[in-house]
Amino acid sequence: METLSDLLDRVLGTQPDPPPLLVLVTALLAGLVVAARPSWRLARNGITIAHEGGHALVAVLVGRRLSGIRLHSDTSGLTLSRGRPGGPGMAFTLLAGYLAPSLLGLGGAWLLAGGRITLLLWASLALLFAMLLMIRNLYGLLAVLVAGGAIFVVSAYTEPAVQAAFGFGFVWFLLVGGVRPVGELQSLRWRGRAPESDADQLARITWLPGLLWVGFFGLVNLAALTAAVGLLLQPAIAELVA
Repeated sequence: METLSDLLDRVLGTQPDPPPLLVLVTALLAGLVVAARPSWRLARNGITIAHEGGHALVAVLVGRRLSGIRLHSDTSGLTLSRGRPGGPGMAFTLLAGYLAPSLLGLGGAWLLAGGRITLLLWASLALLFAMLLMIRNLYGLLAVLVAGGAIFVVSAYTEPAVQAAFGFGFVWFLLVGGVRPVGELQSLRWRGRAPESDADQLARITWLPGLLWVGFFGLVNLAALTAAVGLLLQPAIAELVA
């Protein structure tokens, strides 16, 4: 019982605020990873995990039957669920994918602003474990295990300073990395290469144009990034200037 109590105290407790420079540097590094093509091709797997996890979570919440998740080496993914082919439940399930990385990042920023770095890491592990149970292909299994393993090693075996750097870098990556795929989506749609995209499926269900849904994805994700900047970056800059 003492061990469990200690664990709960560590997970639910708060950690000291990191140096403001760390917040700025991790934001810059996350931006560089997303902007550079070579690093983005690899790191985009993390955004795909969040994207498909968003589909899966909302599908379960709206009462659909989740069949499985597949992640592919080209950073695409597929989440299959059973239920009505149209209606609000399907619409919310389709909406969740492109919004999930940024909204998860905003939730992570809120935790970091409250000094709950350990809780952020363990909550991420719990979500990845739940997703692991629904993976239906080998590459997807390896991708989720690698992501979960990295978070576990950092949370269990590194110093608080390393955990803080990892946590902030992870959250900034979700926030910035959630924006770029929306632009990529519209680029593919413009060339007629994404007829079954989430936006086009939403267009068929709702009778609203796919471009409107792409714009909605972009606005929500930019709003999440802006809110996170207010939570994390502005206080750090103010402290450095003071």
